[in-house]
Amino acid sequence: MSQKFVTVTCVFFLALVAVSGAHAADFKGFYIGGNVGGVNGNSDASTTTIFSPTGYFAQSSVPAIGTVGAQKLSSTGITGGGQAGYNFQHGVFVLGFETDFGAMKVSDSKSGTATYPCCAPSAFTVTQSISTDWLFTVRPRVGFAAGPLLIYGTGGLAMTHANYQALFTDTFASAHENGGSDDNLTGWTAGAGAEFKTGPHWSVKGEYLYASFGSTTVTSTNLTAPATTSWPMNVFTHTADLRAHIYRFGVNFHF
Repeated sequence: MSQKFVTVTCVFFLALVAVSGAHAADFKGFYIGGNVGGVNGNSDASTTTIFSPTGYFAQSSVPAIGTVGAQKLSSTGITGGGQAGYNFQHGVFVLGFETDFGAMKVSDSKSGTATYPCCAPSAFTVTQSISTDWLFTVRPRVGFAAGPLLIYGTGGLAMTHANYQALFTDTFASAHENGGSDDNLTGWTAGAGAEFKTGPHWSVKGEYLYASFGSTTVTSTNLTAPATTSWPMNVFTHTADLRAHIYRFGVNFHF
């Protein structure tokens, strides 16, 4: 690449920034708005147990339960709520901070069944489910304004409420075990978007966010088989993480 080409490219870019800056819409100041969109949620769920010489399971049953208990949950849902933020602007460059809160409804359930290696045709079943209620984020936004259009990247804190449940049953002796959690999960989010100023006070936007909310883990010792006999030495561990692809559109009012 020649030095002359690099020089011409830099001059062209600086000229573009200058022209855009002269005609960039005013995004600075406080704004509030609303949003609506769709969500693709994903979770890797796991149910495992341990072997005990005085426990309920044969040694070969433990890895079989772990294999069936490794399940991938996925679902589509909706999101919608409100946002508020503040932008600083210098020419074409915009730095802002935004927070939003609203509904995020996704849920899925998976069930797997297998025959005990030791004791065919007796079988066991593992069922796991996860669902969410709401979404909260706090994010800085960094962007570039070209005329009425603002292109930005964003990332920050993300929180949701997740309900995760797991159930183990079998046909050998009507075994039953369950565990789960009903917690707020905290993670991170990052994405990008575009906002278009339609007038002095109004703008519309489209946005994509990827969110990772971490995982939840719970143990239980409530295995019974039959219902009158408990087997606390067979400890179960249930784990599920949660990720989401969020696509949404919004409207903002600028003060």
